[in-house]
Amino acid sequence: MISSKTSFIALIGNPVSHSLSPIMQNAALQYLGLDLIYIAIPCKDEDLELVLNSLKTINCKGLNITIPYKEKVFNLCSEISPVASKLKAINTLKLNSEKEWSATNTDVEGFIYPLKTLNLIKKESIVLGSGGAARSVIQGLINLNFSTISVISRNKSSLDELIKNFRSQIEIQGLLNNDNRAQNLIEEADLIVNTTPVGMKTTKNDENLLPFGENFWRSLNSKSIIYDLIYNPAPTSLLKFSAKKGCMTIDGLQMLIAQGLKSLSFWTDGLEVPFHIMDDALKNYLKNK
Repeated sequence: MISSKTSFIALIGNPVSHSLSPIMQNAALQYLGLDLIYIAIPCKDEDLELVLNSLKTINCKGLNITIPYKEKVFNLCSEISPVASKLKAINTLKLNSEKEWSATNTDVEGFIYPLKTLNLIKKESIVLGSGGAARSVIQGLINLNFSTISVISRNKSSLDELIKNFRSQIEIQGLLNNDNRAQNLIEEADLIVNTTPVGMKTTKNDENLLPFGENFWRSLNSKSIIYDLIYNPAPTSLLKFSAKKGCMTIDGLQMLIAQGLKSLSFWTDGLEVPFHIMDDALKNYLKNK
């Protein structure tokens, strides 16, 4: 029950109204019996510093940071974990003993979670998109010892920057989406990960579209695993299309839950919640929506 002593954790981003994080995090907090709630706070770009500084002074214990602020919060944190520094992206903050923000990134562990039980060592992978989400995915693929990582993008400048960021760890092949060589890569890929927003259920996007258009996928065959970071709708048009081709498919819900569990552990100094607590809460919510 919420009382005058209840503290809170918040999701900061723009937009946040579509987020499922409050559903799963509040289920986990209730399971732990903590006097904490989780809320979503929409924040305009020009208000970000004011909001984060204001939250230090009230009963806020931690934050999730989502699009478009994962890079912009860097200068507002006093401590940044090695993984967040490497990725140049932050998704989780908590107040430290000095009442300043300590930061980390749980997206890599979240992305890896549904792949851990699969034998993917020395396999070939493709990442679609070269934005912030692609960085976490590439680091995850490196951690899983994929032999090759290729990135296909519409944006040459962000693609070049991405390749440069990981040069010390692995040599990434970068292609623009209209490059004919992409078809050979798709034909041979063991894993293809979509990090673009194409197919997401929002007012701006047509959820019936496939990333880079249907013709781009003409070489896809059943040996490939297709992993779409999008979790709403579930399944996405890409996953429906891939399943018809005989591919194993993975949606973004498992990543969302796994990164959420890691964030919760960070806020609560190591407390853990079973995966099914968040999973059941989300499934019940989506079933009744």
